[in-house]
Amino acid sequence: MRIRFKKRYIVIAALNAVSLIGTAVLTAVGGSMAGSQSYNYAAERWKGDSDLDYSQISCFFSDDAGFSTDSLNSVKSQFLSELETVSISPEEGIGLITDAYSAPLGKEQVRTDGVGRSDAEVTAVGGDFFFFRDFRLESGAFFRKDDVMQDGAVIDRTLAWNLYGSDDVAGMDIYINDVKLYIAGVIDLPDNDAEEQCIGDTPRAYISYESAALIAPEYDGDYGMGEDYSYTPSFRRINCYEYVMPEKVSDFAENCADKIFGEAYDGKIDVVVNSGRFSPSKRAKAFKKLYKTAVRSDAVRYPYWENASRIVEFRLSYIYGLRKLTYVIPVLTALWLVIKGWMFLRRNKSRIKDFAGRCAEKLRMKIKRRKNKVPGTAESQ
Repeated sequence: MRIRFKKRYIVIAALNAVSLIGTAVLTAVGGSMAGSQSYNYAAERWKGDSDLDYSQISCFFSDDAGFSTDSLNSVKSQFLSELETVSISPEEGIGLITDAYSAPLGKEQVRTDGVGRSDAEVTAVGGDFFFFRDFRLESGAFFRKDDVMQDGAVIDRTLAWNLYGSDDVAGMDIYINDVKLYIAGVIDLPDNDAEEQCIGDTPRAYISYESAALIAPEYDGDYGMGEDYSYTPSFRRINCYEYVMPEKVSDFAENCADKIFGEAYDGKIDVVVNSGRFSPSKRAKAFKKLYKTAVRSDAVRYPYWENASRIVEFRLSYIYGLRKLTYVIPVLTALWLVIKGWMFLRRNKSRIKDFAGRCAEKLRMKIKRRKNKVPGTAESQ
């Protein structure tokens, strides 16, 4: 017997299939795009096998905010105090918090002992900076915050080729403003569209704050603190401060940033919650408020990795906003089926009741016959 379906059922089924395929495709594209911004997943890497939940927070300061390396010890002490309020003592908290900080030094000429010369965007970094960045190493290693000597530099592959014609140059010497450093490691270039758009064409080098103090000793030290501000002879400014800490209470890590930085740096700081920023629900909800993210009135400048993540946020808001629309047809179809089912039940209430009664009677008789066949029962004797 050949079954024939009405055309409208075929159309409805086809529309639902297209909607489900669209949902799957948009989900896959969104997941891949979010995953490309690995710097936003430092909390997951730091968590490891811990039973605690962690959150990653980034704080971006304007040039005149006045936040510097001199403030770090105080900030960490306040973090530990806040952890105590949620029953995580300093003894237990050692190793639970990690942080990183950085500031751009600007474009400098980098040279070698030979003929190699190249301009590079130089960034001063401290803390667990390379853990947060999750760069891909081509050769060498990252310098560490506990290294005795802080004269290492991590450069990108383009700068390595400009200077030495190779990316296998770990251990080689370079000079920035006549300050001698060695190449600790060479990193690969970004491989996603958002970071490629934001990083620019100039090669990049990352050095310690100790090296930065030698390279830029004449930095004006103007942190916007007025005429009474005493000049600091070393480079200490922080434009980007980021940390990972336990999230024992909802929004705890973000609230710590607001409490510690909010009033002191009002209008000169932007706090970003990296953890969960790309979640479909959050991005779809943000679709209606994209203009608030696009328009800014403060003087905060973002590093390229944050600008890239903001581009991805924009794109994901559209992707997940569109994905919401793909739910419309399946939801309407489900509602239509419920209504059709309810109408069918109303029209055939008595017939369904009779059918259910007959089925129940057949089941009762079947059970009775089975009991009669069981040896030792009264019925079988």
